[in-house]
Amino acid sequence: MVKAAVVRENSDGYVDIKDVSLRPIKPYEALVKVEYCGLCHTDLHVAAGDFGAVPGRIIGHEGVGKVTQIGEEVTNLKVGDRVSIAWFYSADGTCKYCVTGNETLCRQVKNAGFSVDGAMAEACIVDAKYAVKVPAELDPVQATSLTCAGVTTYKALKEGHTKPGDWVEIVGAGGLGNLAVQLAKNVFKARVVVTDGDPEKLAAAKEHGADVLINRHDDDATEQLLAQTNGGVQVAVVTAVSSQAFTNAVKALAPAGTLVAVALPKGEMGLNITSAVLDGIKVAGSLVGTREDLRETFLFGAEHAVEPIVRTDKLEHINQVIDKMKAGKIVGRVVFDFTH
Repeated sequence: MVKAAVVRENSDGYVDIKDVSLRPIKPYEALVKVEYCGLCHTDLHVAAGDFGAVPGRIIGHEGVGKVTQIGEEVTNLKVGDRVSIAWFYSADGTCKYCVTGNETLCRQVKNAGFSVDGAMAEACIVDAKYAVKVPAELDPVQATSLTCAGVTTYKALKEGHTKPGDWVEIVGAGGLGNLAVQLAKNVFKARVVVTDGDPEKLAAAKEHGADVLINRHDDDATEQLLAQTNGGVQVAVVTAVSSQAFTNAVKALAPAGTLVAVALPKGEMGLNITSAVLDGIKVAGSLVGTREDLRETFLFGAEHAVEPIVRTDKLEHINQVIDKMKAGKIVGRVVFDFTH
């Protein structure tokens, strides 16, 4: 039996802490003793049934832990390896998406904490082929955020074809946005403008390298951005869970600019067709990252090019943390400690 956070029967947006039994592992699988697991907004969507109700599911996809058992046919992992438990849990490995570097778009994809049990538990089963090793130089608490928020924003910046010297707008300075700032500055060598309505989050973004801060509550927020970026940004990465944030980000794009959609609010965004055609505007969706994207993100973390803002907490406090996340009161990530 392991202690785990599971989706409630009524999918009310919260979880229950229960003792659950894990099945025996199968060939190509491994059992991982979870050390730490971060709480992501996607977990809140799962708990609320926004992607379809999954009562009884163990949430969690920002997990890091050590392998305690390997199944038959596993050759890439050994007992004692520290590995990830990520949203991208597995895929079929043979479809046109998997073989062209787009494995996260596989139609047979499985997601930790949604379609299979996740990492918000004392132990977790993983598909060994998709568990990425964590470098020894990387703090495992920080690695949890890189497993989801880090790799997601890294992939988004790649999808935007971010180049050195580009102006990049990061919309939303929360757990994803703050990492996006660091990656844009330290890895892609871009200039960064951050839009958010929380002064504390804006201050944290400034501390981590943002060049320009825009308070989204200002009536002239878009005009400020256009003026301070000399006519708009080349890339806008939207991590804010607000359809209006997407619409505003479109208006901030320079000609030939790209909006990269990361957050998952309900609703639609406004995109003027004439402007899209005449200015060559592009919109790209970006869904987490591949195993190779995660390996690269872990290396950036090990080299201190990106350092997540994290604090640890006890699992029994998870519903209070959910309330704070819903209220937008958390800077960075809360990571639940399973080592004690």
